[in-house]
Amino acid sequence: MRILEKAPAKINLSLDVLHKRQDGFHEVEMVMTTIDLADRIELTELDEDIIHVASHNRFVPDDQRNLAFQAAKLLKQKFNLKKGVSIMITKVIPVAAGLAGGSSDAAATLRGLNRLWKLNLSLDELAELGAQIGSDVSFCVYGGTAVASGRGEKIKHIGTPPHCWVVLAKPTIGVSTGEVYKQLNLKDACHPRVQEMVQAIEEKSFPKMCKHLGNILETVTLQMHPEVSMIKNQMKRFGADAVLMSGSGPTVFGLVQYESKVHRIYNGLRGFCDQVYAVRMIGEQNDLD
Repeated sequence: MRILEKAPAKINLSLDVLHKRQDGFHEVEMVMTTIDLADRIELTELDEDIIHVASHNRFVPDDQRNLAFQAAKLLKQKFNLKKGVSIMITKVIPVAAGLAGGSSDAAATLRGLNRLWKLNLSLDELAELGAQIGSDVSFCVYGGTAVASGRGEKIKHIGTPPHCWVVLAKPTIGVSTGEVYKQLNLKDACHPRVQEMVQAIEEKSFPKMCKHLGNILETVTLQMHPEVSMIKNQMKRFGADAVLMSGSGPTVFGLVQYESKVHRIYNGLRGFCDQVYAVRMIGEQNDLD
């Protein structure tokens, strides 16, 4: 038997860091939404009791470092399953981009194996398991639009954002999330107004959503990597309505209300950056069907 699952990327419309916790993680509050840029996960039953991960992308690990591998292993251990699975990951989301590609692959693997192995778990139960794998996995299990708090595993669903385009550009650099958090100075940082973003989404107000975009990590990454700042400035120059870095970076996204602008921004950025995408927000939650 074979199961196919989409694994959509996410962007942070608002990302705030409140304080460092005793467990070493940071307490965060952020608004995340899924976009129509997705990996594809293909799950195939194996006769042998093994987990086999493969991808055409050479930057995707095929062992225990892979979050999809960890998702399958967690389910096998939790339910004492002597079953094997092949996990084929077709990557579309850029790797190490601040778009939760690995977390979404893990979430899609949880949803897919829930069907393949007939575990009959709810999304809430899958999200609870996902929290053991990584901070973004719980949100990615649900998809849609939500406020995430704690270390990212506490999810409160909110309405869908107003319809718009999202143009993304990822420079050819890697960003260490740990290093970004290490350099973050919470005393002097400018904290985004997360609840203002929630209100903008609930009101379906595109201008308010643009006004309240914010990411406390952005200033740190811009100082460490001037390439990110350059792409952000170019995206503004080409006409994006609002521009922000997603997660700890290095991907920058621009919100664009009218399709007529999208091609100009996309084509302009292609002169500076190889990895450029123009997609729509999904905004709606996954289901188990």
